[in-house]
Amino acid sequence: MADSALSSEHIFGHVKDADYFHFPRAFPVGDDDGHLYLPQPLQLEEPIALVKIPGMEAVNNMVEPVDLKLTKFMVLEVAVAILAAVIFIRLAGQIANGSRPRGRWWNLLETFLLFIRNEVARPAIGHDADKFLPFLWTMFFFILGCNLMGMVPWLGAPSGSLAVTGVLALATFLTVIGAGMAKMGPIGFWIGQVPHMELPLALSILLKPMIFCIEIMGLLIKHFVLAVRLLANMFAGHIVLVVLIAFIGAVGGAVHQYYHPLFVGVSLASIFGATALSLLELFVAFLQAYIFTFLSALFIGMAVHPH
Repeated sequence: MADSALSSEHIFGHVKDADYFHFPRAFPVGDDDGHLYLPQPLQLEEPIALVKIPGMEAVNNMVEPVDLKLTKFMVLEVAVAILAAVIFIRLAGQIANGSRPRGRWWNLLETFLLFIRNEVARPAIGHDADKFLPFLWTMFFFILGCNLMGMVPWLGAPSGSLAVTGVLALATFLTVIGAGMAKMGPIGFWIGQVPHMELPLALSILLKPMIFCIEIMGLLIKHFVLAVRLLANMFAGHIVLVVLIAFIGAVGGAVHQYYHPLFVGVSLASIFGATALSLLELFVAFLQAYIFTFLSALFIGMAVHPH
């Protein structure tokens, strides 16, 4: 038990996506191991695609095969989307009717919305910012909801999955490309990736294609890093939490006595450490949602105002 509690398979199994929800055995839910499996009406016998990058086993373990399997992160994402829709449709209805939002809850939400508009979107994008506010607001609250799901015991954070953060970064990338092409035209946007330089014709023919390729690679890398940044921060924090709690099981399996001084000491230290780290993770949940939204706004601003 001591080995299994701190094994990489056991630790990563608690933070990665799965086709079941894992509950404590004391709860009368699921099978004997506390696994509540999700129905799989669409799962294929053979996956459509299987991502395997040579020499990057850590990434391979985090990316599930594409086989139309229903997973817990999918369920949590749908739950976050529905909850956000219910909350903000009601808030929008109040604002549309001209009534003033009342209570701490509604004023808190409006404070978030105004902060993203006034301190993130408009400084980063400029006079076109309001057109992109629905996208930025949606990104912020969806990512925040996914991050906060990881604070609920036995659920997990969908934003700790590369598949989720990759799609979010792809949505930002497509928005950036679409905004730039809408502003400067399909051809003008791509030509504008190369800064204007007074060069001799021969040198221009040599350098400008190279600069264009470098700029396109930079555009792709920026959005890839956008996905990895969110993934790494959420995934790493939950790994540390799992390791701290796993020490209790590891020591309990070694001493086989719940009242052993070593078990009591390690348990108290693990619980206090996990509590302190959970407060830090709560802060990180808000911080990473803000950073993703701010960088998205910054990339959009760079696309619509390249100079």
